[in-house]
Amino acid sequence: MNTLLTILFITAFLSCNAIVFASGDPPNIVFILADDLGIGDVNCYGGDRCLIDTPNIDSLAAGGVRFTDAHVNASVCAPTRRAIMTGRYPWRFSPAVNNGPWGFVGPRPGTEDSTLATVLNKAGYRTGYVGKWHLGTTMETLDGKAQGLTNVDFTRPLKHGPVQFGFDESFILPGSLDMYPYAFAHNNIWQGEVTAQKGWSAFNRVGPAEKDFEDHKVLETFYTQAEKFIRLQNAEEPFFLFLALTAPHTPTSPGVKWRGKSNLGVYGDFVMEVDHSVERVMLALQEKGLHENTLVLFSSDHGAASYAGNILKATPGQIQLLEAKGHYPSGPHRGYKFSVYEGGLRVPLIARWPGKIPQATTCDAMVGLNDLMATFAELTNTELEDHEAPDSISFAKQLANPKSVGTRRNLIMQSVMSFVVRDGNWKLCLCPGAGTPARRQGTQDNSQGNVPTPEDAWKRALSQFPKVPNEGDLVKAPFVQLFDLAKDPHEDHNVAAEHPDQVSVMVALLRRQVERGRSTPGPELKNDRNVKLVNANDKRLPAFVRERLDVK
Repeated sequence: MNTLLTILFITAFLSCNAIVFASGDPPNIVFILADDLGIGDVNCYGGDRCLIDTPNIDSLAAGGVRFTDAHVNASVCAPTRRAIMTGRYPWRFSPAVNNGPWGFVGPRPGTEDSTLATVLNKAGYRTGYVGKWHLGTTMETLDGKAQGLTNVDFTRPLKHGPVQFGFDESFILPGSLDMYPYAFAHNNIWQGEVTAQKGWSAFNRVGPAEKDFEDHKVLETFYTQAEKFIRLQNAEEPFFLFLALTAPHTPTSPGVKWRGKSNLGVYGDFVMEVDHSVERVMLALQEKGLHENTLVLFSSDHGAASYAGNILKATPGQIQLLEAKGHYPSGPHRGYKFSVYEGGLRVPLIARWPGKIPQATTCDAMVGLNDLMATFAELTNTELEDHEAPDSISFAKQLANPKSVGTRRNLIMQSVMSFVVRDGNWKLCLCPGAGTPARRQGTQDNSQGNVPTPEDAWKRALSQFPKVPNEGDLVKAPFVQLFDLAKDPHEDHNVAAEHPDQVSVMVALLRRQVERGRSTPGPELKNDRNVKLVNANDKRLPAFVRERLDVK
């Protein structure tokens, strides 16, 4: 075959796959999101460095495509979920309102304006949300003040929750499994009697709880609710289900039937129950005869928490005890939850759609979970308005042809406090360390097992700088880290000093996307808040750093 014929054949092949997606019935969509699951916790990613059996997640990958360069937009829960739900970078939103502690977190204004649910509702989908919410709620209070530990009226429905985000059906826990209130809400209505005070093993945060609520029953409750939703669907009306699991996030509390299943210990037991959740969803789809035209995706909201493991009390750095046994939750990557490193930001992403996605394939294209909205819109022939999904790029092409060249060229991410920029294989971290908060006086190390600690990283950077730094200096070496992930996947060699031009290019890329209010083509938009590339007045920086900086 000559070159011209080869090109024509490839073009025809790509076009045919695009036509298949466009001309067939729109798929049902199920998106399963684990909580604090590291990429190395899944066997089909971790390989010999994974000591947990995950046969159902592995089977999902064997029946579809496994992405190798998929990322969340933040290495912490809530910002990731905002980006997934809206297709908009999470730092563009203004602070939460009616805000309370932990699961009493209030909503961010505007997050409900355009969501996965509202977009798919336009396409005629029945939409459901089951699981951890953590996108903010507004609760009725007894005193008219911001919701908190003592003033919520649990006899009255939520004023703001999944219903306002466009979901036809919802069954949620407001926050994470270790965040009070420990109670479910079905379609914004609290379930049971929230009259108890409870807390769980990890952090023992004691707060309002439904009288019969038990931490080890929550995961099963959620995949049972997911089954109920699927059983109510039919082949005539497409549906979307967002199943947000609460595991293996602390408290590490597998169901009674799963205790002792893993040779690794209770952490492995909990991951195995996550894997079972996938099995239950797939069986429910098969029982209804819906599995052939359902796109099922599985991922995690960020990397594993280094304080989680087989010690039930949250213990900084205990994840290293699992690594000593030969299990590496971050896989071949550096770092954990909260950090700028790949172990906190690179996640599993698996997609299965029989007859549409080639089986047992891998895709090396860069994608972000913020790309789900544009992808779902393309698959359902739904036109997005100019303001919708301003940071979302469809990867529908990669589903049909996993080896095709990806559309996304750059991606903005963040640790718990620092920006991260990907530009091809280059990765820039706008901080000298892991991007985690400094240790507060009288508390444990806030770096949560990520090294170097903020204190060590900033001391070294300041010692290498000959004068008092200003804010402009903080986006250059030695205050930033630049890695070439193609040559240095473990991020061991900071080459920012050797490549100042590349650093400047990536800082300019970030600044441009901040200023335009979007990263995709289209009319400029406004961010809901003032965004600084580096906040030199951030009180989470070590005190000696803020004292040394030349800022007002």
